[in-house]
Amino acid sequence: MNVAAAQPRILLIDSNVYFSKKLSDALKTEGFDVITSPQAAYALTMLEWNRPAAVLCATNLREMSAYEIAPILRADAKTAAIPIIAVGNGGEQALMEAFRSGCDDYVDRRRAPDDIAAHVRAFLVSRQEGFQPTQMVPSSMATLTGDLSRMDLPGVIQMLNQARQTGALNINSGDTDGVIYFDGGELSHAECGVLFGDEAVIHILKSCEGAGRGVYKFVYGTTSTQHTVLRSATDLMLDAMRELDEAAHEAESNDSGEEGSESENESASDSGPNKIELERP
Repeated sequence: MNVAAAQPRILLIDSNVYFSKKLSDALKTEGFDVITSPQAAYALTMLEWNRPAAVLCATNLREMSAYEIAPILRADAKTAAIPIIAVGNGGEQALMEAFRSGCDDYVDRRRAPDDIAAHVRAFLVSRQEGFQPTQMVPSSMATLTGDLSRMDLPGVIQMLNQARQTGALNINSGDTDGVIYFDGGELSHAECGVLFGDEAVIHILKSCEGAGRGVYKFVYGTTSTQHTVLRSATDLMLDAMRELDEAAHEAESNDSGEEGSESENESASDSGPNKIELERP
């Protein structure tokens, strides 16, 4: 068996020839065999006879982008398990849009090609069954850090869940200092002050929502011996958002009530002198 045959194959779909060449070279340096295509429709025909380890597809293609090919691959049992990594121009909602369409991961094409290639390598290695990330990921990729003002916490959690990551997500935002553990993408344990488990996750989500600042750091491979989170990440995020909505609605109702009382008081004080004047002979 030759060396090329042993290399994981990446199918790169991007109409920008210059970017495609740069990224292909970086992926090859990471040990991948790369096949490129400027059109998604043609690239899909390759999957029948040349199954890749992953598909990297641009989100700005005219005819069919990563958002369109994801549902197609997921609908076919033969291609449903192929990871799809969307390659886009960033934006606050780009990551969420990629996940909603069925993609497994998202990278910003404005990053350096070697950074993207290293990200792809770390992503694929982390999906291998029985893999311990800290044993194989380079030290430069042992942690994932970010600013919560650029990516909200639910987006980070969904990203780690979709990528089936194992590790510890440390969150610091204002007075909130917590940690959420992931095991194969599923939440396993969480701590924040005296809170733990589901309650800690909901508290962390609520306190970080709309905070406008804060940081997160995900350490690959870190595990917890405790298993205190009993519900899914989706359920906990929905509960946190529901409680925030209820609190906002209650605050709005209280404000409306106070404004109404002030208006009544003003009306009463205005009507008093008028009434006296009318009774004055």
